[in-house]
Amino acid sequence: MLRQQLLDTGRGRIVSLLQRAPLTVDDIASKLELSASGVRAQITAMERDGVVRRVGRRPGTTRPSRIFELTPEVEQLLSRAYIPLLTQLVDVFANGLPARQVDALLREAGRKLARELSSGRPSGTLRSRVMAASELLNEQLGAVTHVEQNGGYVIRGEGCPLSALTGKHPAVCRAMESLVKEFVGASVHECCERAQRPRCCFEIKSKALE
Repeated sequence: MLRQQLLDTGRGRIVSLLQRAPLTVDDIASKLELSASGVRAQITAMERDGVVRRVGRRPGTTRPSRIFELTPEVEQLLSRAYIPLLTQLVDVFANGLPARQVDALLREAGRKLARELSSGRPSGTLRSRVMAASELLNEQLGAVTHVEQNGGYVIRGEGCPLSALTGKHPAVCRAMESLVKEFVGASVHECCERAQRPRCCFEIKSKALE
């Protein structure tokens, strides 16, 4: 529903067209019954924001027309296949393997994801590393988290980007726990809420706050 609401906006209608095929400004204007100048202004902003990119030119009667397509990053964001497929994969693991083995596999996946998403563990104090981990979750994984400090550090989320999985498979939270642990280089314990509206929570304990 929300996805459709987004695609019903002016920019969203352009995105919907470009999901089908690369197009020129004139192509888009004709299909949406808009002025070419209005579409051109939208495309310029979308190119600046990394939503579309130029992929070539088409010969015209007076001058060539630039052809635009969605960037790969936006194509991935629009895909609805990832969560259903991931859910089925975790179901297969959970139904076919001992719980301890599923937990170990997901923890290893979390560690590997941490290494893939970052160029290495950040340096600096524990506090700066925890702040960097929260930023990584937000920018790379679509979470909305902040850092709290109370005898240690807590990365607390306003929601959960993996909420479709965590209620049924708590081990998914431990994959994220391992990701945070790999990134900050300290002891981490997941304290996620999995009932009703799931929320991320990761406690990072320190004997002496840095």
